Amino acid sequence: LTFRTLGRNRAFVTRFVEDVVRCHVRRQGVQSYLYVYDDGWGYVEGYAARGLASVVLQPGEKEHLLEDVAQFRRSKQRYEVLGVPYHRGYLFHGPPGTGKTSLVSALAAHFGMSIYVINLGEFNDRSLMGAVNQVPTNSVLLFEDIDCMRGSQSRERADLGSGRNATATPSMKEHASTNGVTLSGLLNVLDGFHAPSGVLFVMTTNHVEKLDLALLRPGRVDYKLFLGKASDQQKAELYRRFFADASEHEAQEFIEAAQSAETMAEFQGLLLALEQGEEDRLGPVPAGEGIRV
Repeated sequence: LTFRTLGRNRAFVTRFVEDVVRCHVRRQGVQSYLYVYDDGWGYVEGYAARGLASVVLQPGEKEHLLEDVAQFRRSKQRYEVLGVPYHRGYLFHGPPGTGKTSLVSALAAHFGMSIYVINLGEFNDRSLMGAVNQVPTNSVLLFEDIDCMRGSQSRERADLGSGRNATATPSMKEHASTNGVTLSGLLNVLDGFHAPSGVLFVMTTNHVEKLDLALLRPGRVDYKLFLGKASDQQKAELYRRFFADASEHEAQEFIEAAQSAETMAEFQGLLLALEQGEEDRLGPVPAGEGIRV
């Protein structure tokens, strides 16, 4: 659609378009979308947000995290009065398959926030700043596998300390700034002048020990959550989500037989295989009926 107005002031047209968007959002209801960057943000059509109930954490962890996010979202005026930048950083760390990305998806869907995914390996300092500046308020900015950042200055500092990088030349530094995100470039978008307002910064990593301490300080990472190997209690809760009519004894029997599955992803894979076996045993499902899960 093309809109035209007399004169050079586009304020009226801008307000008109924004009002159309607001009406559209109200009619759609609260939804969560996933956006990836490719010379501009575009949403992923096939994305389906995770339900919060489908993410099983240790007792109390989910509730504490939800309350922290809710408290932040209620505190905009307080942040402004104190002159504190209105954003909050979260770090989810732990082995692969422990549910870090699933938790981000479920958290965003619960609060009706869209997710903007940043793969730092595809940016340099300048392009990262441009992408982050386009992220709207009330969004989740997700840095996945942040320890895999190209040109990471965490490793550069360690190398300098050991003398291995003592001969770095200006051209090498220039190469890093144009072909990868530097630590200083990342910190600038997290809490510098270019940091967006009203955004949750969420970082995930399998190797928290590789991250620079400057990245982990409060104001950049305000809330840390370790997602480790699945406990028997988590496994039992997930089992009952798949098989609601199963007894506690049946759940424990399966858990004992599946001790090789250490993470929630591995255990869920076994449950899916078990469910498929149950479906095959029951045979075709008549129209309008479902399989008991």
